[in-house]
Amino acid sequence: MNHFDRLPFRNLGSWLGHKSAPAEPEPHSPNQPKTAKGPKRVNLALQGGGAHGAFTWGVLDGLLADGRIEVCGITGASAGAVNGALLVDGLMRGGPQVARERLGAFWKAVSRGGQMPGMQNTVMTNILDASPIKTWIESMGSLLSPYDFNPLNINPLKELIEQFIDFEAIRTRWPHPLYVSATNVRTGKLRVFTREELNGDVIMASACLPLLFRTVEIDGEAYWDGGYLGNPPLTPFLRYTGAHDLLIVQINPLMRDRLPTSAREITNRINEITFNASLNAELRAIARVNRLLRNGQLRSNSGDKELRQIRVHRIVLEDESIIGDARSRMKIDYHFFDRLHGIGQDAVRQFLASHFDDVGIRSTVDLSSEERVAPAA
Repeated sequence: MNHFDRLPFRNLGSWLGHKSAPAEPEPHSPNQPKTAKGPKRVNLALQGGGAHGAFTWGVLDGLLADGRIEVCGITGASAGAVNGALLVDGLMRGGPQVARERLGAFWKAVSRGGQMPGMQNTVMTNILDASPIKTWIESMGSLLSPYDFNPLNINPLKELIEQFIDFEAIRTRWPHPLYVSATNVRTGKLRVFTREELNGDVIMASACLPLLFRTVEIDGEAYWDGGYLGNPPLTPFLRYTGAHDLLIVQINPLMRDRLPTSAREITNRINEITFNASLNAELRAIARVNRLLRNGQLRSNSGDKELRQIRVHRIVLEDESIIGDARSRMKIDYHFFDRLHGIGQDAVRQFLASHFDDVGIRSTVDLSSEERVAPAA
């Protein structure tokens, strides 16, 4: 069982004060050797965000179509966990083109009027469009819980996900790490599930918004959405996984230039800050580990894989017409999904045009700014 308190940055004290072998070249150093010809290897970190996960679909589709990026490890929360598992399943079935096709087919199927079985489609529509949920979104006070309006505990996504994804193949044959986060309701701690533990219940636990769905029980423990505590978890990649570069696909914007003043705007901004809190903490941890390794102040424990510096990159959903409306996270209209998909494709094209040459050489996210807001070491 991989819990939050076993992740590397929670145990930095055990590494402090130990001199290590010469650290590998600083990620920003121009003297670092360039990567060999061929695709550049990256780990992916996929945020959750309900229907806005269709933006991530567009980003993944763009990366697969471009062909210059090879995906190694993946970490995801909620919709990010769904997209990550779909990506791996498609790559295993037939490579990038099959992965593109299956991602597209899933987002079509999950939309209103898609291929979801009749009862599940009805429940999905009622859950996301019914007045109690609209009331909750608009006023932060739901009159009914999922135990009230869904007494049969029909999960409208699980059967579809299990239809699309061969979890057994992922558990036994996918050669790279795959991490999925969920929040333990009883302990209030983050649970990070590994590839070897992955199944439909794990994905649904990661995507379990508590006012929409009942808790998901795994091994006697109840779980809610992973985005509360790990959106997504990054620190597992402090251990070398075949790639030094980490590309974050971020759905919740960090910065807002305009002050929220209406109740809806304030609620939306509170949600953005809340769902980015764990990401900010883990970016600060990565910045600190990078610095300690660079200065020779940190080394891995004996017998563990060597800690490596991480180069961080980010693609962010920034369309104000979408992120400014929290209710759009609950949409299940395919035209909306398709619009987000197109925005994601444009975003990855812009990223690759601006930063492809930096991948494998330096971070394109200023981690020093992240570390400056953390307490001094």
